[in-house]
Amino acid sequence: MPVHVAIVRAGAEARLRNALLLAGLVLWMLYTRVYWGLHAMHLGLPQCPFLAITGHPCPFCGGTRSFAYVWDGKFTNAVMLYPLGPLLFVGTTLAIPLLAVALLADRDLTVRMPEGVRRPLLGCAAGVLVVSWALKLAVLPN
Repeated sequence: MPVHVAIVRAGAEARLRNALLLAGLVLWMLYTRVYWGLHAMHLGLPQCPFLAITGHPCPFCGGTRSFAYVWDGKFTNAVMLYPLGPLLFVGTTLAIPLLAVALLADRDLTVRMPEGVRRPLLGCAAGVLVVSWALKLAVLPN
């Protein structure tokens, strides 16, 4: 069975999911845009629980500051803090208008793929995250 991608009329569950995703991504982008000012006033989100408990960064540690550096155009700093940060920033900036259009047009994207495609794809995504985390733990400064 090949990979099947279709744009369909959104059901109630898809509309809610898309609305929550859109709201969350917009709030995240706004937060990272003003992060340095909030950080200076000690008004940022609390420290990563994984880091607080283990003393080691989690696979996503540095993501907030990485996004904040991308906003400032400091891409080297962003990559040094979180190697996937700039890529995720671009993905987020692309996802926001797509989700907004999907909500306005009452549409949803469905993707169906066979298990033989889905598992390797998820494995590759997990592998990229593991490599990024390994770089964070072994090579990059915290």
